[in-house]
Amino acid sequence: MVKLSKRLSHLADMVSENSILADVGTDHGYIPVCLVQTNKIAKAFAMDIKKGPLLRAKEHIETYGLGDYITTRLSDGVAALLEGEADSILIAGMGGGVTLHILQDGEAVIASAKELILQPQSDIAKVREYIYRKGYVIDREDMVFEDGKYYPMMHVDLTKQLTKQEQDRYLSEDGQVLCRYGECLLRDKNEVLYCFLQHTISQQEQILLKLSKTEQTEAVILRIGQIEEKLACAKLALAYF
Repeated sequence: MVKLSKRLSHLADMVSENSILADVGTDHGYIPVCLVQTNKIAKAFAMDIKKGPLLRAKEHIETYGLGDYITTRLSDGVAALLEGEADSILIAGMGGGVTLHILQDGEAVIASAKELILQPQSDIAKVREYIYRKGYVIDREDMVFEDGKYYPMMHVDLTKQLTKQEQDRYLSEDGQVLCRYGECLLRDKNEVLYCFLQHTISQQEQILLKLSKTEQTEAVILRIGQIEEKLACAKLALAYF
């Protein structure tokens, strides 16, 4: 039986039962293997843009005798996935820019699924903003701390649509705190997010103190403004707790 790390375990928990999963950027294929082993899902596609990780995934799949249930595909994002072929699409463990590239290039395939599970390693505010612009509903979020890093993740219900009023709220200036830190995490007073916010505030205050003692060049003044904006947003988020 495959044992998942904390991050992977929380991602696997977001996959709906009896769905057909497309794990994009599958690496070792641990999540689809675990979900099939535990009978949470009956079928999956393990996909990766690189031959090396895909070969490792295939070896793991064959080791556990799951070749009839998990298909490996060499694919740039969801390019090798047909519309309607998967109910659940998981995109995790890559930068926000790459995540957005996959979402934008595979819009039709993604829109044909029922749910989307995302865990970008960076630029998560931009990813959330894209989701809101598409009118999709983020109905669940989670965040874990593992090996010294914070990992926020989200579940998107592709069967629902935001109202125009909801979209406008998320995409307004006031909605930036929701895009940056996640409405569900803030509403649920997520303990890991609380720790992350405290860490962020302390870190940004230290940076500001150092910058205040350096020569106030145009670049330094610009940097101070950026840090102050990030600090103010983190404090707004902390106020939810």
